[in-house]
Amino acid sequence: MTNSYDSFQKRRLRSSYASVIISIAIVLFMIGILGLILLKSTKVANHFKEEVVMSLFLKDEVTKDQINSFRESLVKESFTKELYFISKEEAAKTYSKDLGEDFLDFLGSNPLKNGIDLHLNADYVTPEQMQELEQKFLKNAYVIDVSYDKPLVEQLTKNIQRISFWLLVLSGFFAVVSIILINSSIRLSIYSKRFNIKTMQMVGATKNFIRKPFIWQSIRLGLIGALIALVILAFVIYYIDKYIPSLELTKDYLSLLYLASGILISSLIITWVSTYFATQRFLNLQTNELYY
Repeated sequence: MTNSYDSFQKRRLRSSYASVIISIAIVLFMIGILGLILLKSTKVANHFKEEVVMSLFLKDEVTKDQINSFRESLVKESFTKELYFISKEEAAKTYSKDLGEDFLDFLGSNPLKNGIDLHLNADYVTPEQMQELEQKFLKNAYVIDVSYDKPLVEQLTKNIQRISFWLLVLSGFFAVVSIILINSSIRLSIYSKRFNIKTMQMVGATKNFIRKPFIWQSIRLGLIGALIALVILAFVIYYIDKYIPSLELTKDYLSLLYLASGILISSLIITWVSTYFATQRFLNLQTNELYY
């Protein structure tokens, strides 16, 4: 009879552990998917920002040596992503191609200017930053005019801020839900041992002594759940990269490292905190309250 009861208890315990691991794995997988969206949304937003071009038109009297010197100084600036020099001859060819006829035959001379197309780093593509750069370049002795699409920059900034806000709201919601779900699973697993907790407490065991094995057990379960979530997430990332290679998911090692680290750290923090408060609750209960 005793062996049968012990066997039943072990099966029940394994079932409880399995449910905790599955719950943690599912929640952490969802957190991983959301984290992936957040990381890639930032990269996509930065990609669009860095496609914005600021054109610097140079004065006719600026020499080639001065142009080269100016280009070298721009390359060293923190705001520069990349730049391209476009001579007035190249600009005339492009303009004629767009028009479908050679406008130089009609005008007799080339009115266009030598220019530099400047792609800025994403952090500098805001209405305020670009306006400051515009004023700075207009004071330069080589520059006669600066041009960029101001309405596009303003609209791009507003849209990115709006999307970022809702992604943060969604992230906060998922974080709360994940904590509640994992906390509930851990509390249920500890609930089955509430009598053991109270017995240890009655024979003089300290709260920290009682709590410690439960915390370590939950952390181990959390790590197992995190590893399962990471394996499933790896398959999802592999197939997304296979069918949408433009996202370059498998090549972005730094983002993947951040994602994996975030999932592992989340599992440790959530399981530790949940176990601490769950055990604290049962430690504070009176003996007659354990039956309810």
